[in-house]
Amino acid sequence: MVTALAACCLLSVTCGTIAQELDSIEMPSSQILCFGMNGITDNNALGVCDALALGQNVRARELAQQWVSAQPDSPAAQFALSEVLFRVEGNLPRALYHLNVAESLMNYTTLGRAIESGNLEWHYLTLSQLSYAHQLIGNQLESLRYLEMIGDIYGQDIESFRGWPLIKLKRYDDARASADKVLATSDNARDRSRAWNTLCAVELADLRPNESLQACENAMSEDESIALADADADLDTVHLLNASEVSLNLLRFEEAEDYLNRASRQIDPDSVGNPWVYKLYLYMNQARYDSARDALDRMLVWRDAQSPLVGVMNRGDHFLVSAIFLLLAGYPDDAARLTQAALNQPDRTGSYTADEAQKDSVAALVNSMAHQQRYERLREQAAIQSWWSTWRLHIEAQAARFQAWRAGKLAASLFADEETLKNRMRPYAPLDVHIPEWIETELIQLMGAGVMQNLLNSAAAQGVFALNDGYFFSYQTEILAVRGQATLVRDAAEQALRLLPAQEVLLRARASLRLAESLWQTGDYETAVAHYAYAIRHDPGIFRRTGSAIPVSFIASAGPSAFADELHTYLRRSPRLMSHTQGLPLELLADDSQTLCLRDNTGDALSCIQLAAAAASEEAPDLATAEMSDAQRLVQQFHEGTFSLSYDISRTQRLALLGNSVIFSNQINNSAADQNTLMQR
Repeated sequence: MVTALAACCLLSVTCGTIAQELDSIEMPSSQILCFGMNGITDNNALGVCDALALGQNVRARELAQQWVSAQPDSPAAQFALSEVLFRVEGNLPRALYHLNVAESLMNYTTLGRAIESGNLEWHYLTLSQLSYAHQLIGNQLESLRYLEMIGDIYGQDIESFRGWPLIKLKRYDDARASADKVLATSDNARDRSRAWNTLCAVELADLRPNESLQACENAMSEDESIALADADADLDTVHLLNASEVSLNLLRFEEAEDYLNRASRQIDPDSVGNPWVYKLYLYMNQARYDSARDALDRMLVWRDAQSPLVGVMNRGDHFLVSAIFLLLAGYPDDAARLTQAALNQPDRTGSYTADEAQKDSVAALVNSMAHQQRYERLREQAAIQSWWSTWRLHIEAQAARFQAWRAGKLAASLFADEETLKNRMRPYAPLDVHIPEWIETELIQLMGAGVMQNLLNSAAAQGVFALNDGYFFSYQTEILAVRGQATLVRDAAEQALRLLPAQEVLLRARASLRLAESLWQTGDYETAVAHYAYAIRHDPGIFRRTGSAIPVSFIASAGPSAFADELHTYLRRSPRLMSHTQGLPLELLADDSQTLCLRDNTGDALSCIQLAAAAASEEAPDLATAEMSDAQRLVQQFHEGTFSLSYDISRTQRLALLGNSVIFSNQINNSAADQNTLMQR
């Protein structure tokens, strides 16, 4: 799969003010462009524009504030400060305040009054930016109202901009009619591109993915015509991401990845979609972990290059995909922090088909998973401690379990809508925030097996799984597993593994684990251990996420010894292992390396961990690892190396995933340039 959250990025309008997109009004000639217009001659405005053009953002802010302080009743000053707040800091609420002040100073209802006032440019720019700002913060009716004002007063054709607010309002028929009108009347390639992009969303909402993909392709064709006329123009990044999302909805995985590859070739700082976010999801779904680790780094490079306004719109995307990768890599504490940040910081979802509540529901779900995984890790740590010294770990474990329960309740309340849940079951559900398919089945534990069974049957009757029934049986497997119906689990899991696309590696690993548990309960040990081996080979973290254990048969190749006996004692206590003579071989090698190997039934190693030197544990500083015995440390290292991905991500790197505030980072990035300019003067 490509994208947990690519669907929420689906079909954004091109970033930038409407003022920069609409045809220019005839004004006094000037060779200087300021705020995207060529009729501005005010020296204060030109000073702010010069500072912005040179990247002297701090100076631009200072000049704009000084202008407002000196002339608070100047619409131009109010707009200039709002534009700095908007573009440089991404501070939408404060920018909106100054835009409202500017509008209140220019209550014009006709073009004649605007021209007579001498503030025509500022009135036009203010209305344009108000429409865009209201779109971003979710006030779509206000966005449409300001568009209509621009059309009425300035005679501009604003039809191509109406489609997106109409989609956000779920007025799909009106959006389609608006797009059709643009395509029938306009020869402007940018207008037509936006119209096709609108149809891309509308057709997908009507469950017509083939028509939707064609509309996305048409939008890109219009982009290509723009690029031919303008050497500096490129294909719209968001249009490529939209096409990728639609391809996923059709389960065309290679085609979806190709669109993402095209989108990621060149950084687009004004694109609300970061293609590396969606590539990271794709790689995780397919267990291409090395590629996923590389995508994480490249995602951050793209994020750091994007404009501040975009940064406040897609930060939730970065938090959530990073948290999910850290879950797989065995860093649940950091995953919990990232998802909590996503919940605490308001989203600007005006350029996404999903709304804030949908993003919060996913963040709460992943937050619950992070705390649950932390609970399981604390249980593992307690297993290698003396009984009398584990009280603190048990308290922490129960606290983590409570936090998981609380976050799960929040997620359940946000998902408590029949249509929302039914749409969640649709593979790569469009228009809503997309959850990775291997995570979606976690909803069964939150919502209850009975509720989800009824919804599953209803979804199947509506043709939700028409392209591949394997997803239906994947849900059915989890529901039956929750109900403890081992025999039925076996049939459903076998069907899921037979039908699911090969690219759904993590989802297949989950089905394999459930099949293995079912086979083990019914005494088919030989077949069961083969499926256990498949699950741990492709998704080692699944045992922690589900609280499951793998059957093992401990073997000390060198024969009995005090070290082997102590090691065996701690292994028997582990919540991740269950001792059984028919289990997978867990061998302490006969050499002096103190190496513990988990093997499949053919003898191939699933995990081999050699005892490393004692060191303070960054992930568990409460454990005095230097005082632990070699057997304790080997079991601890075995758990970390076997039940999570083997990627060492430093604390500094993990903290960087949270990022800095856009205001702070922009001040840091531009203060040096400002200082150099001042010194030269």
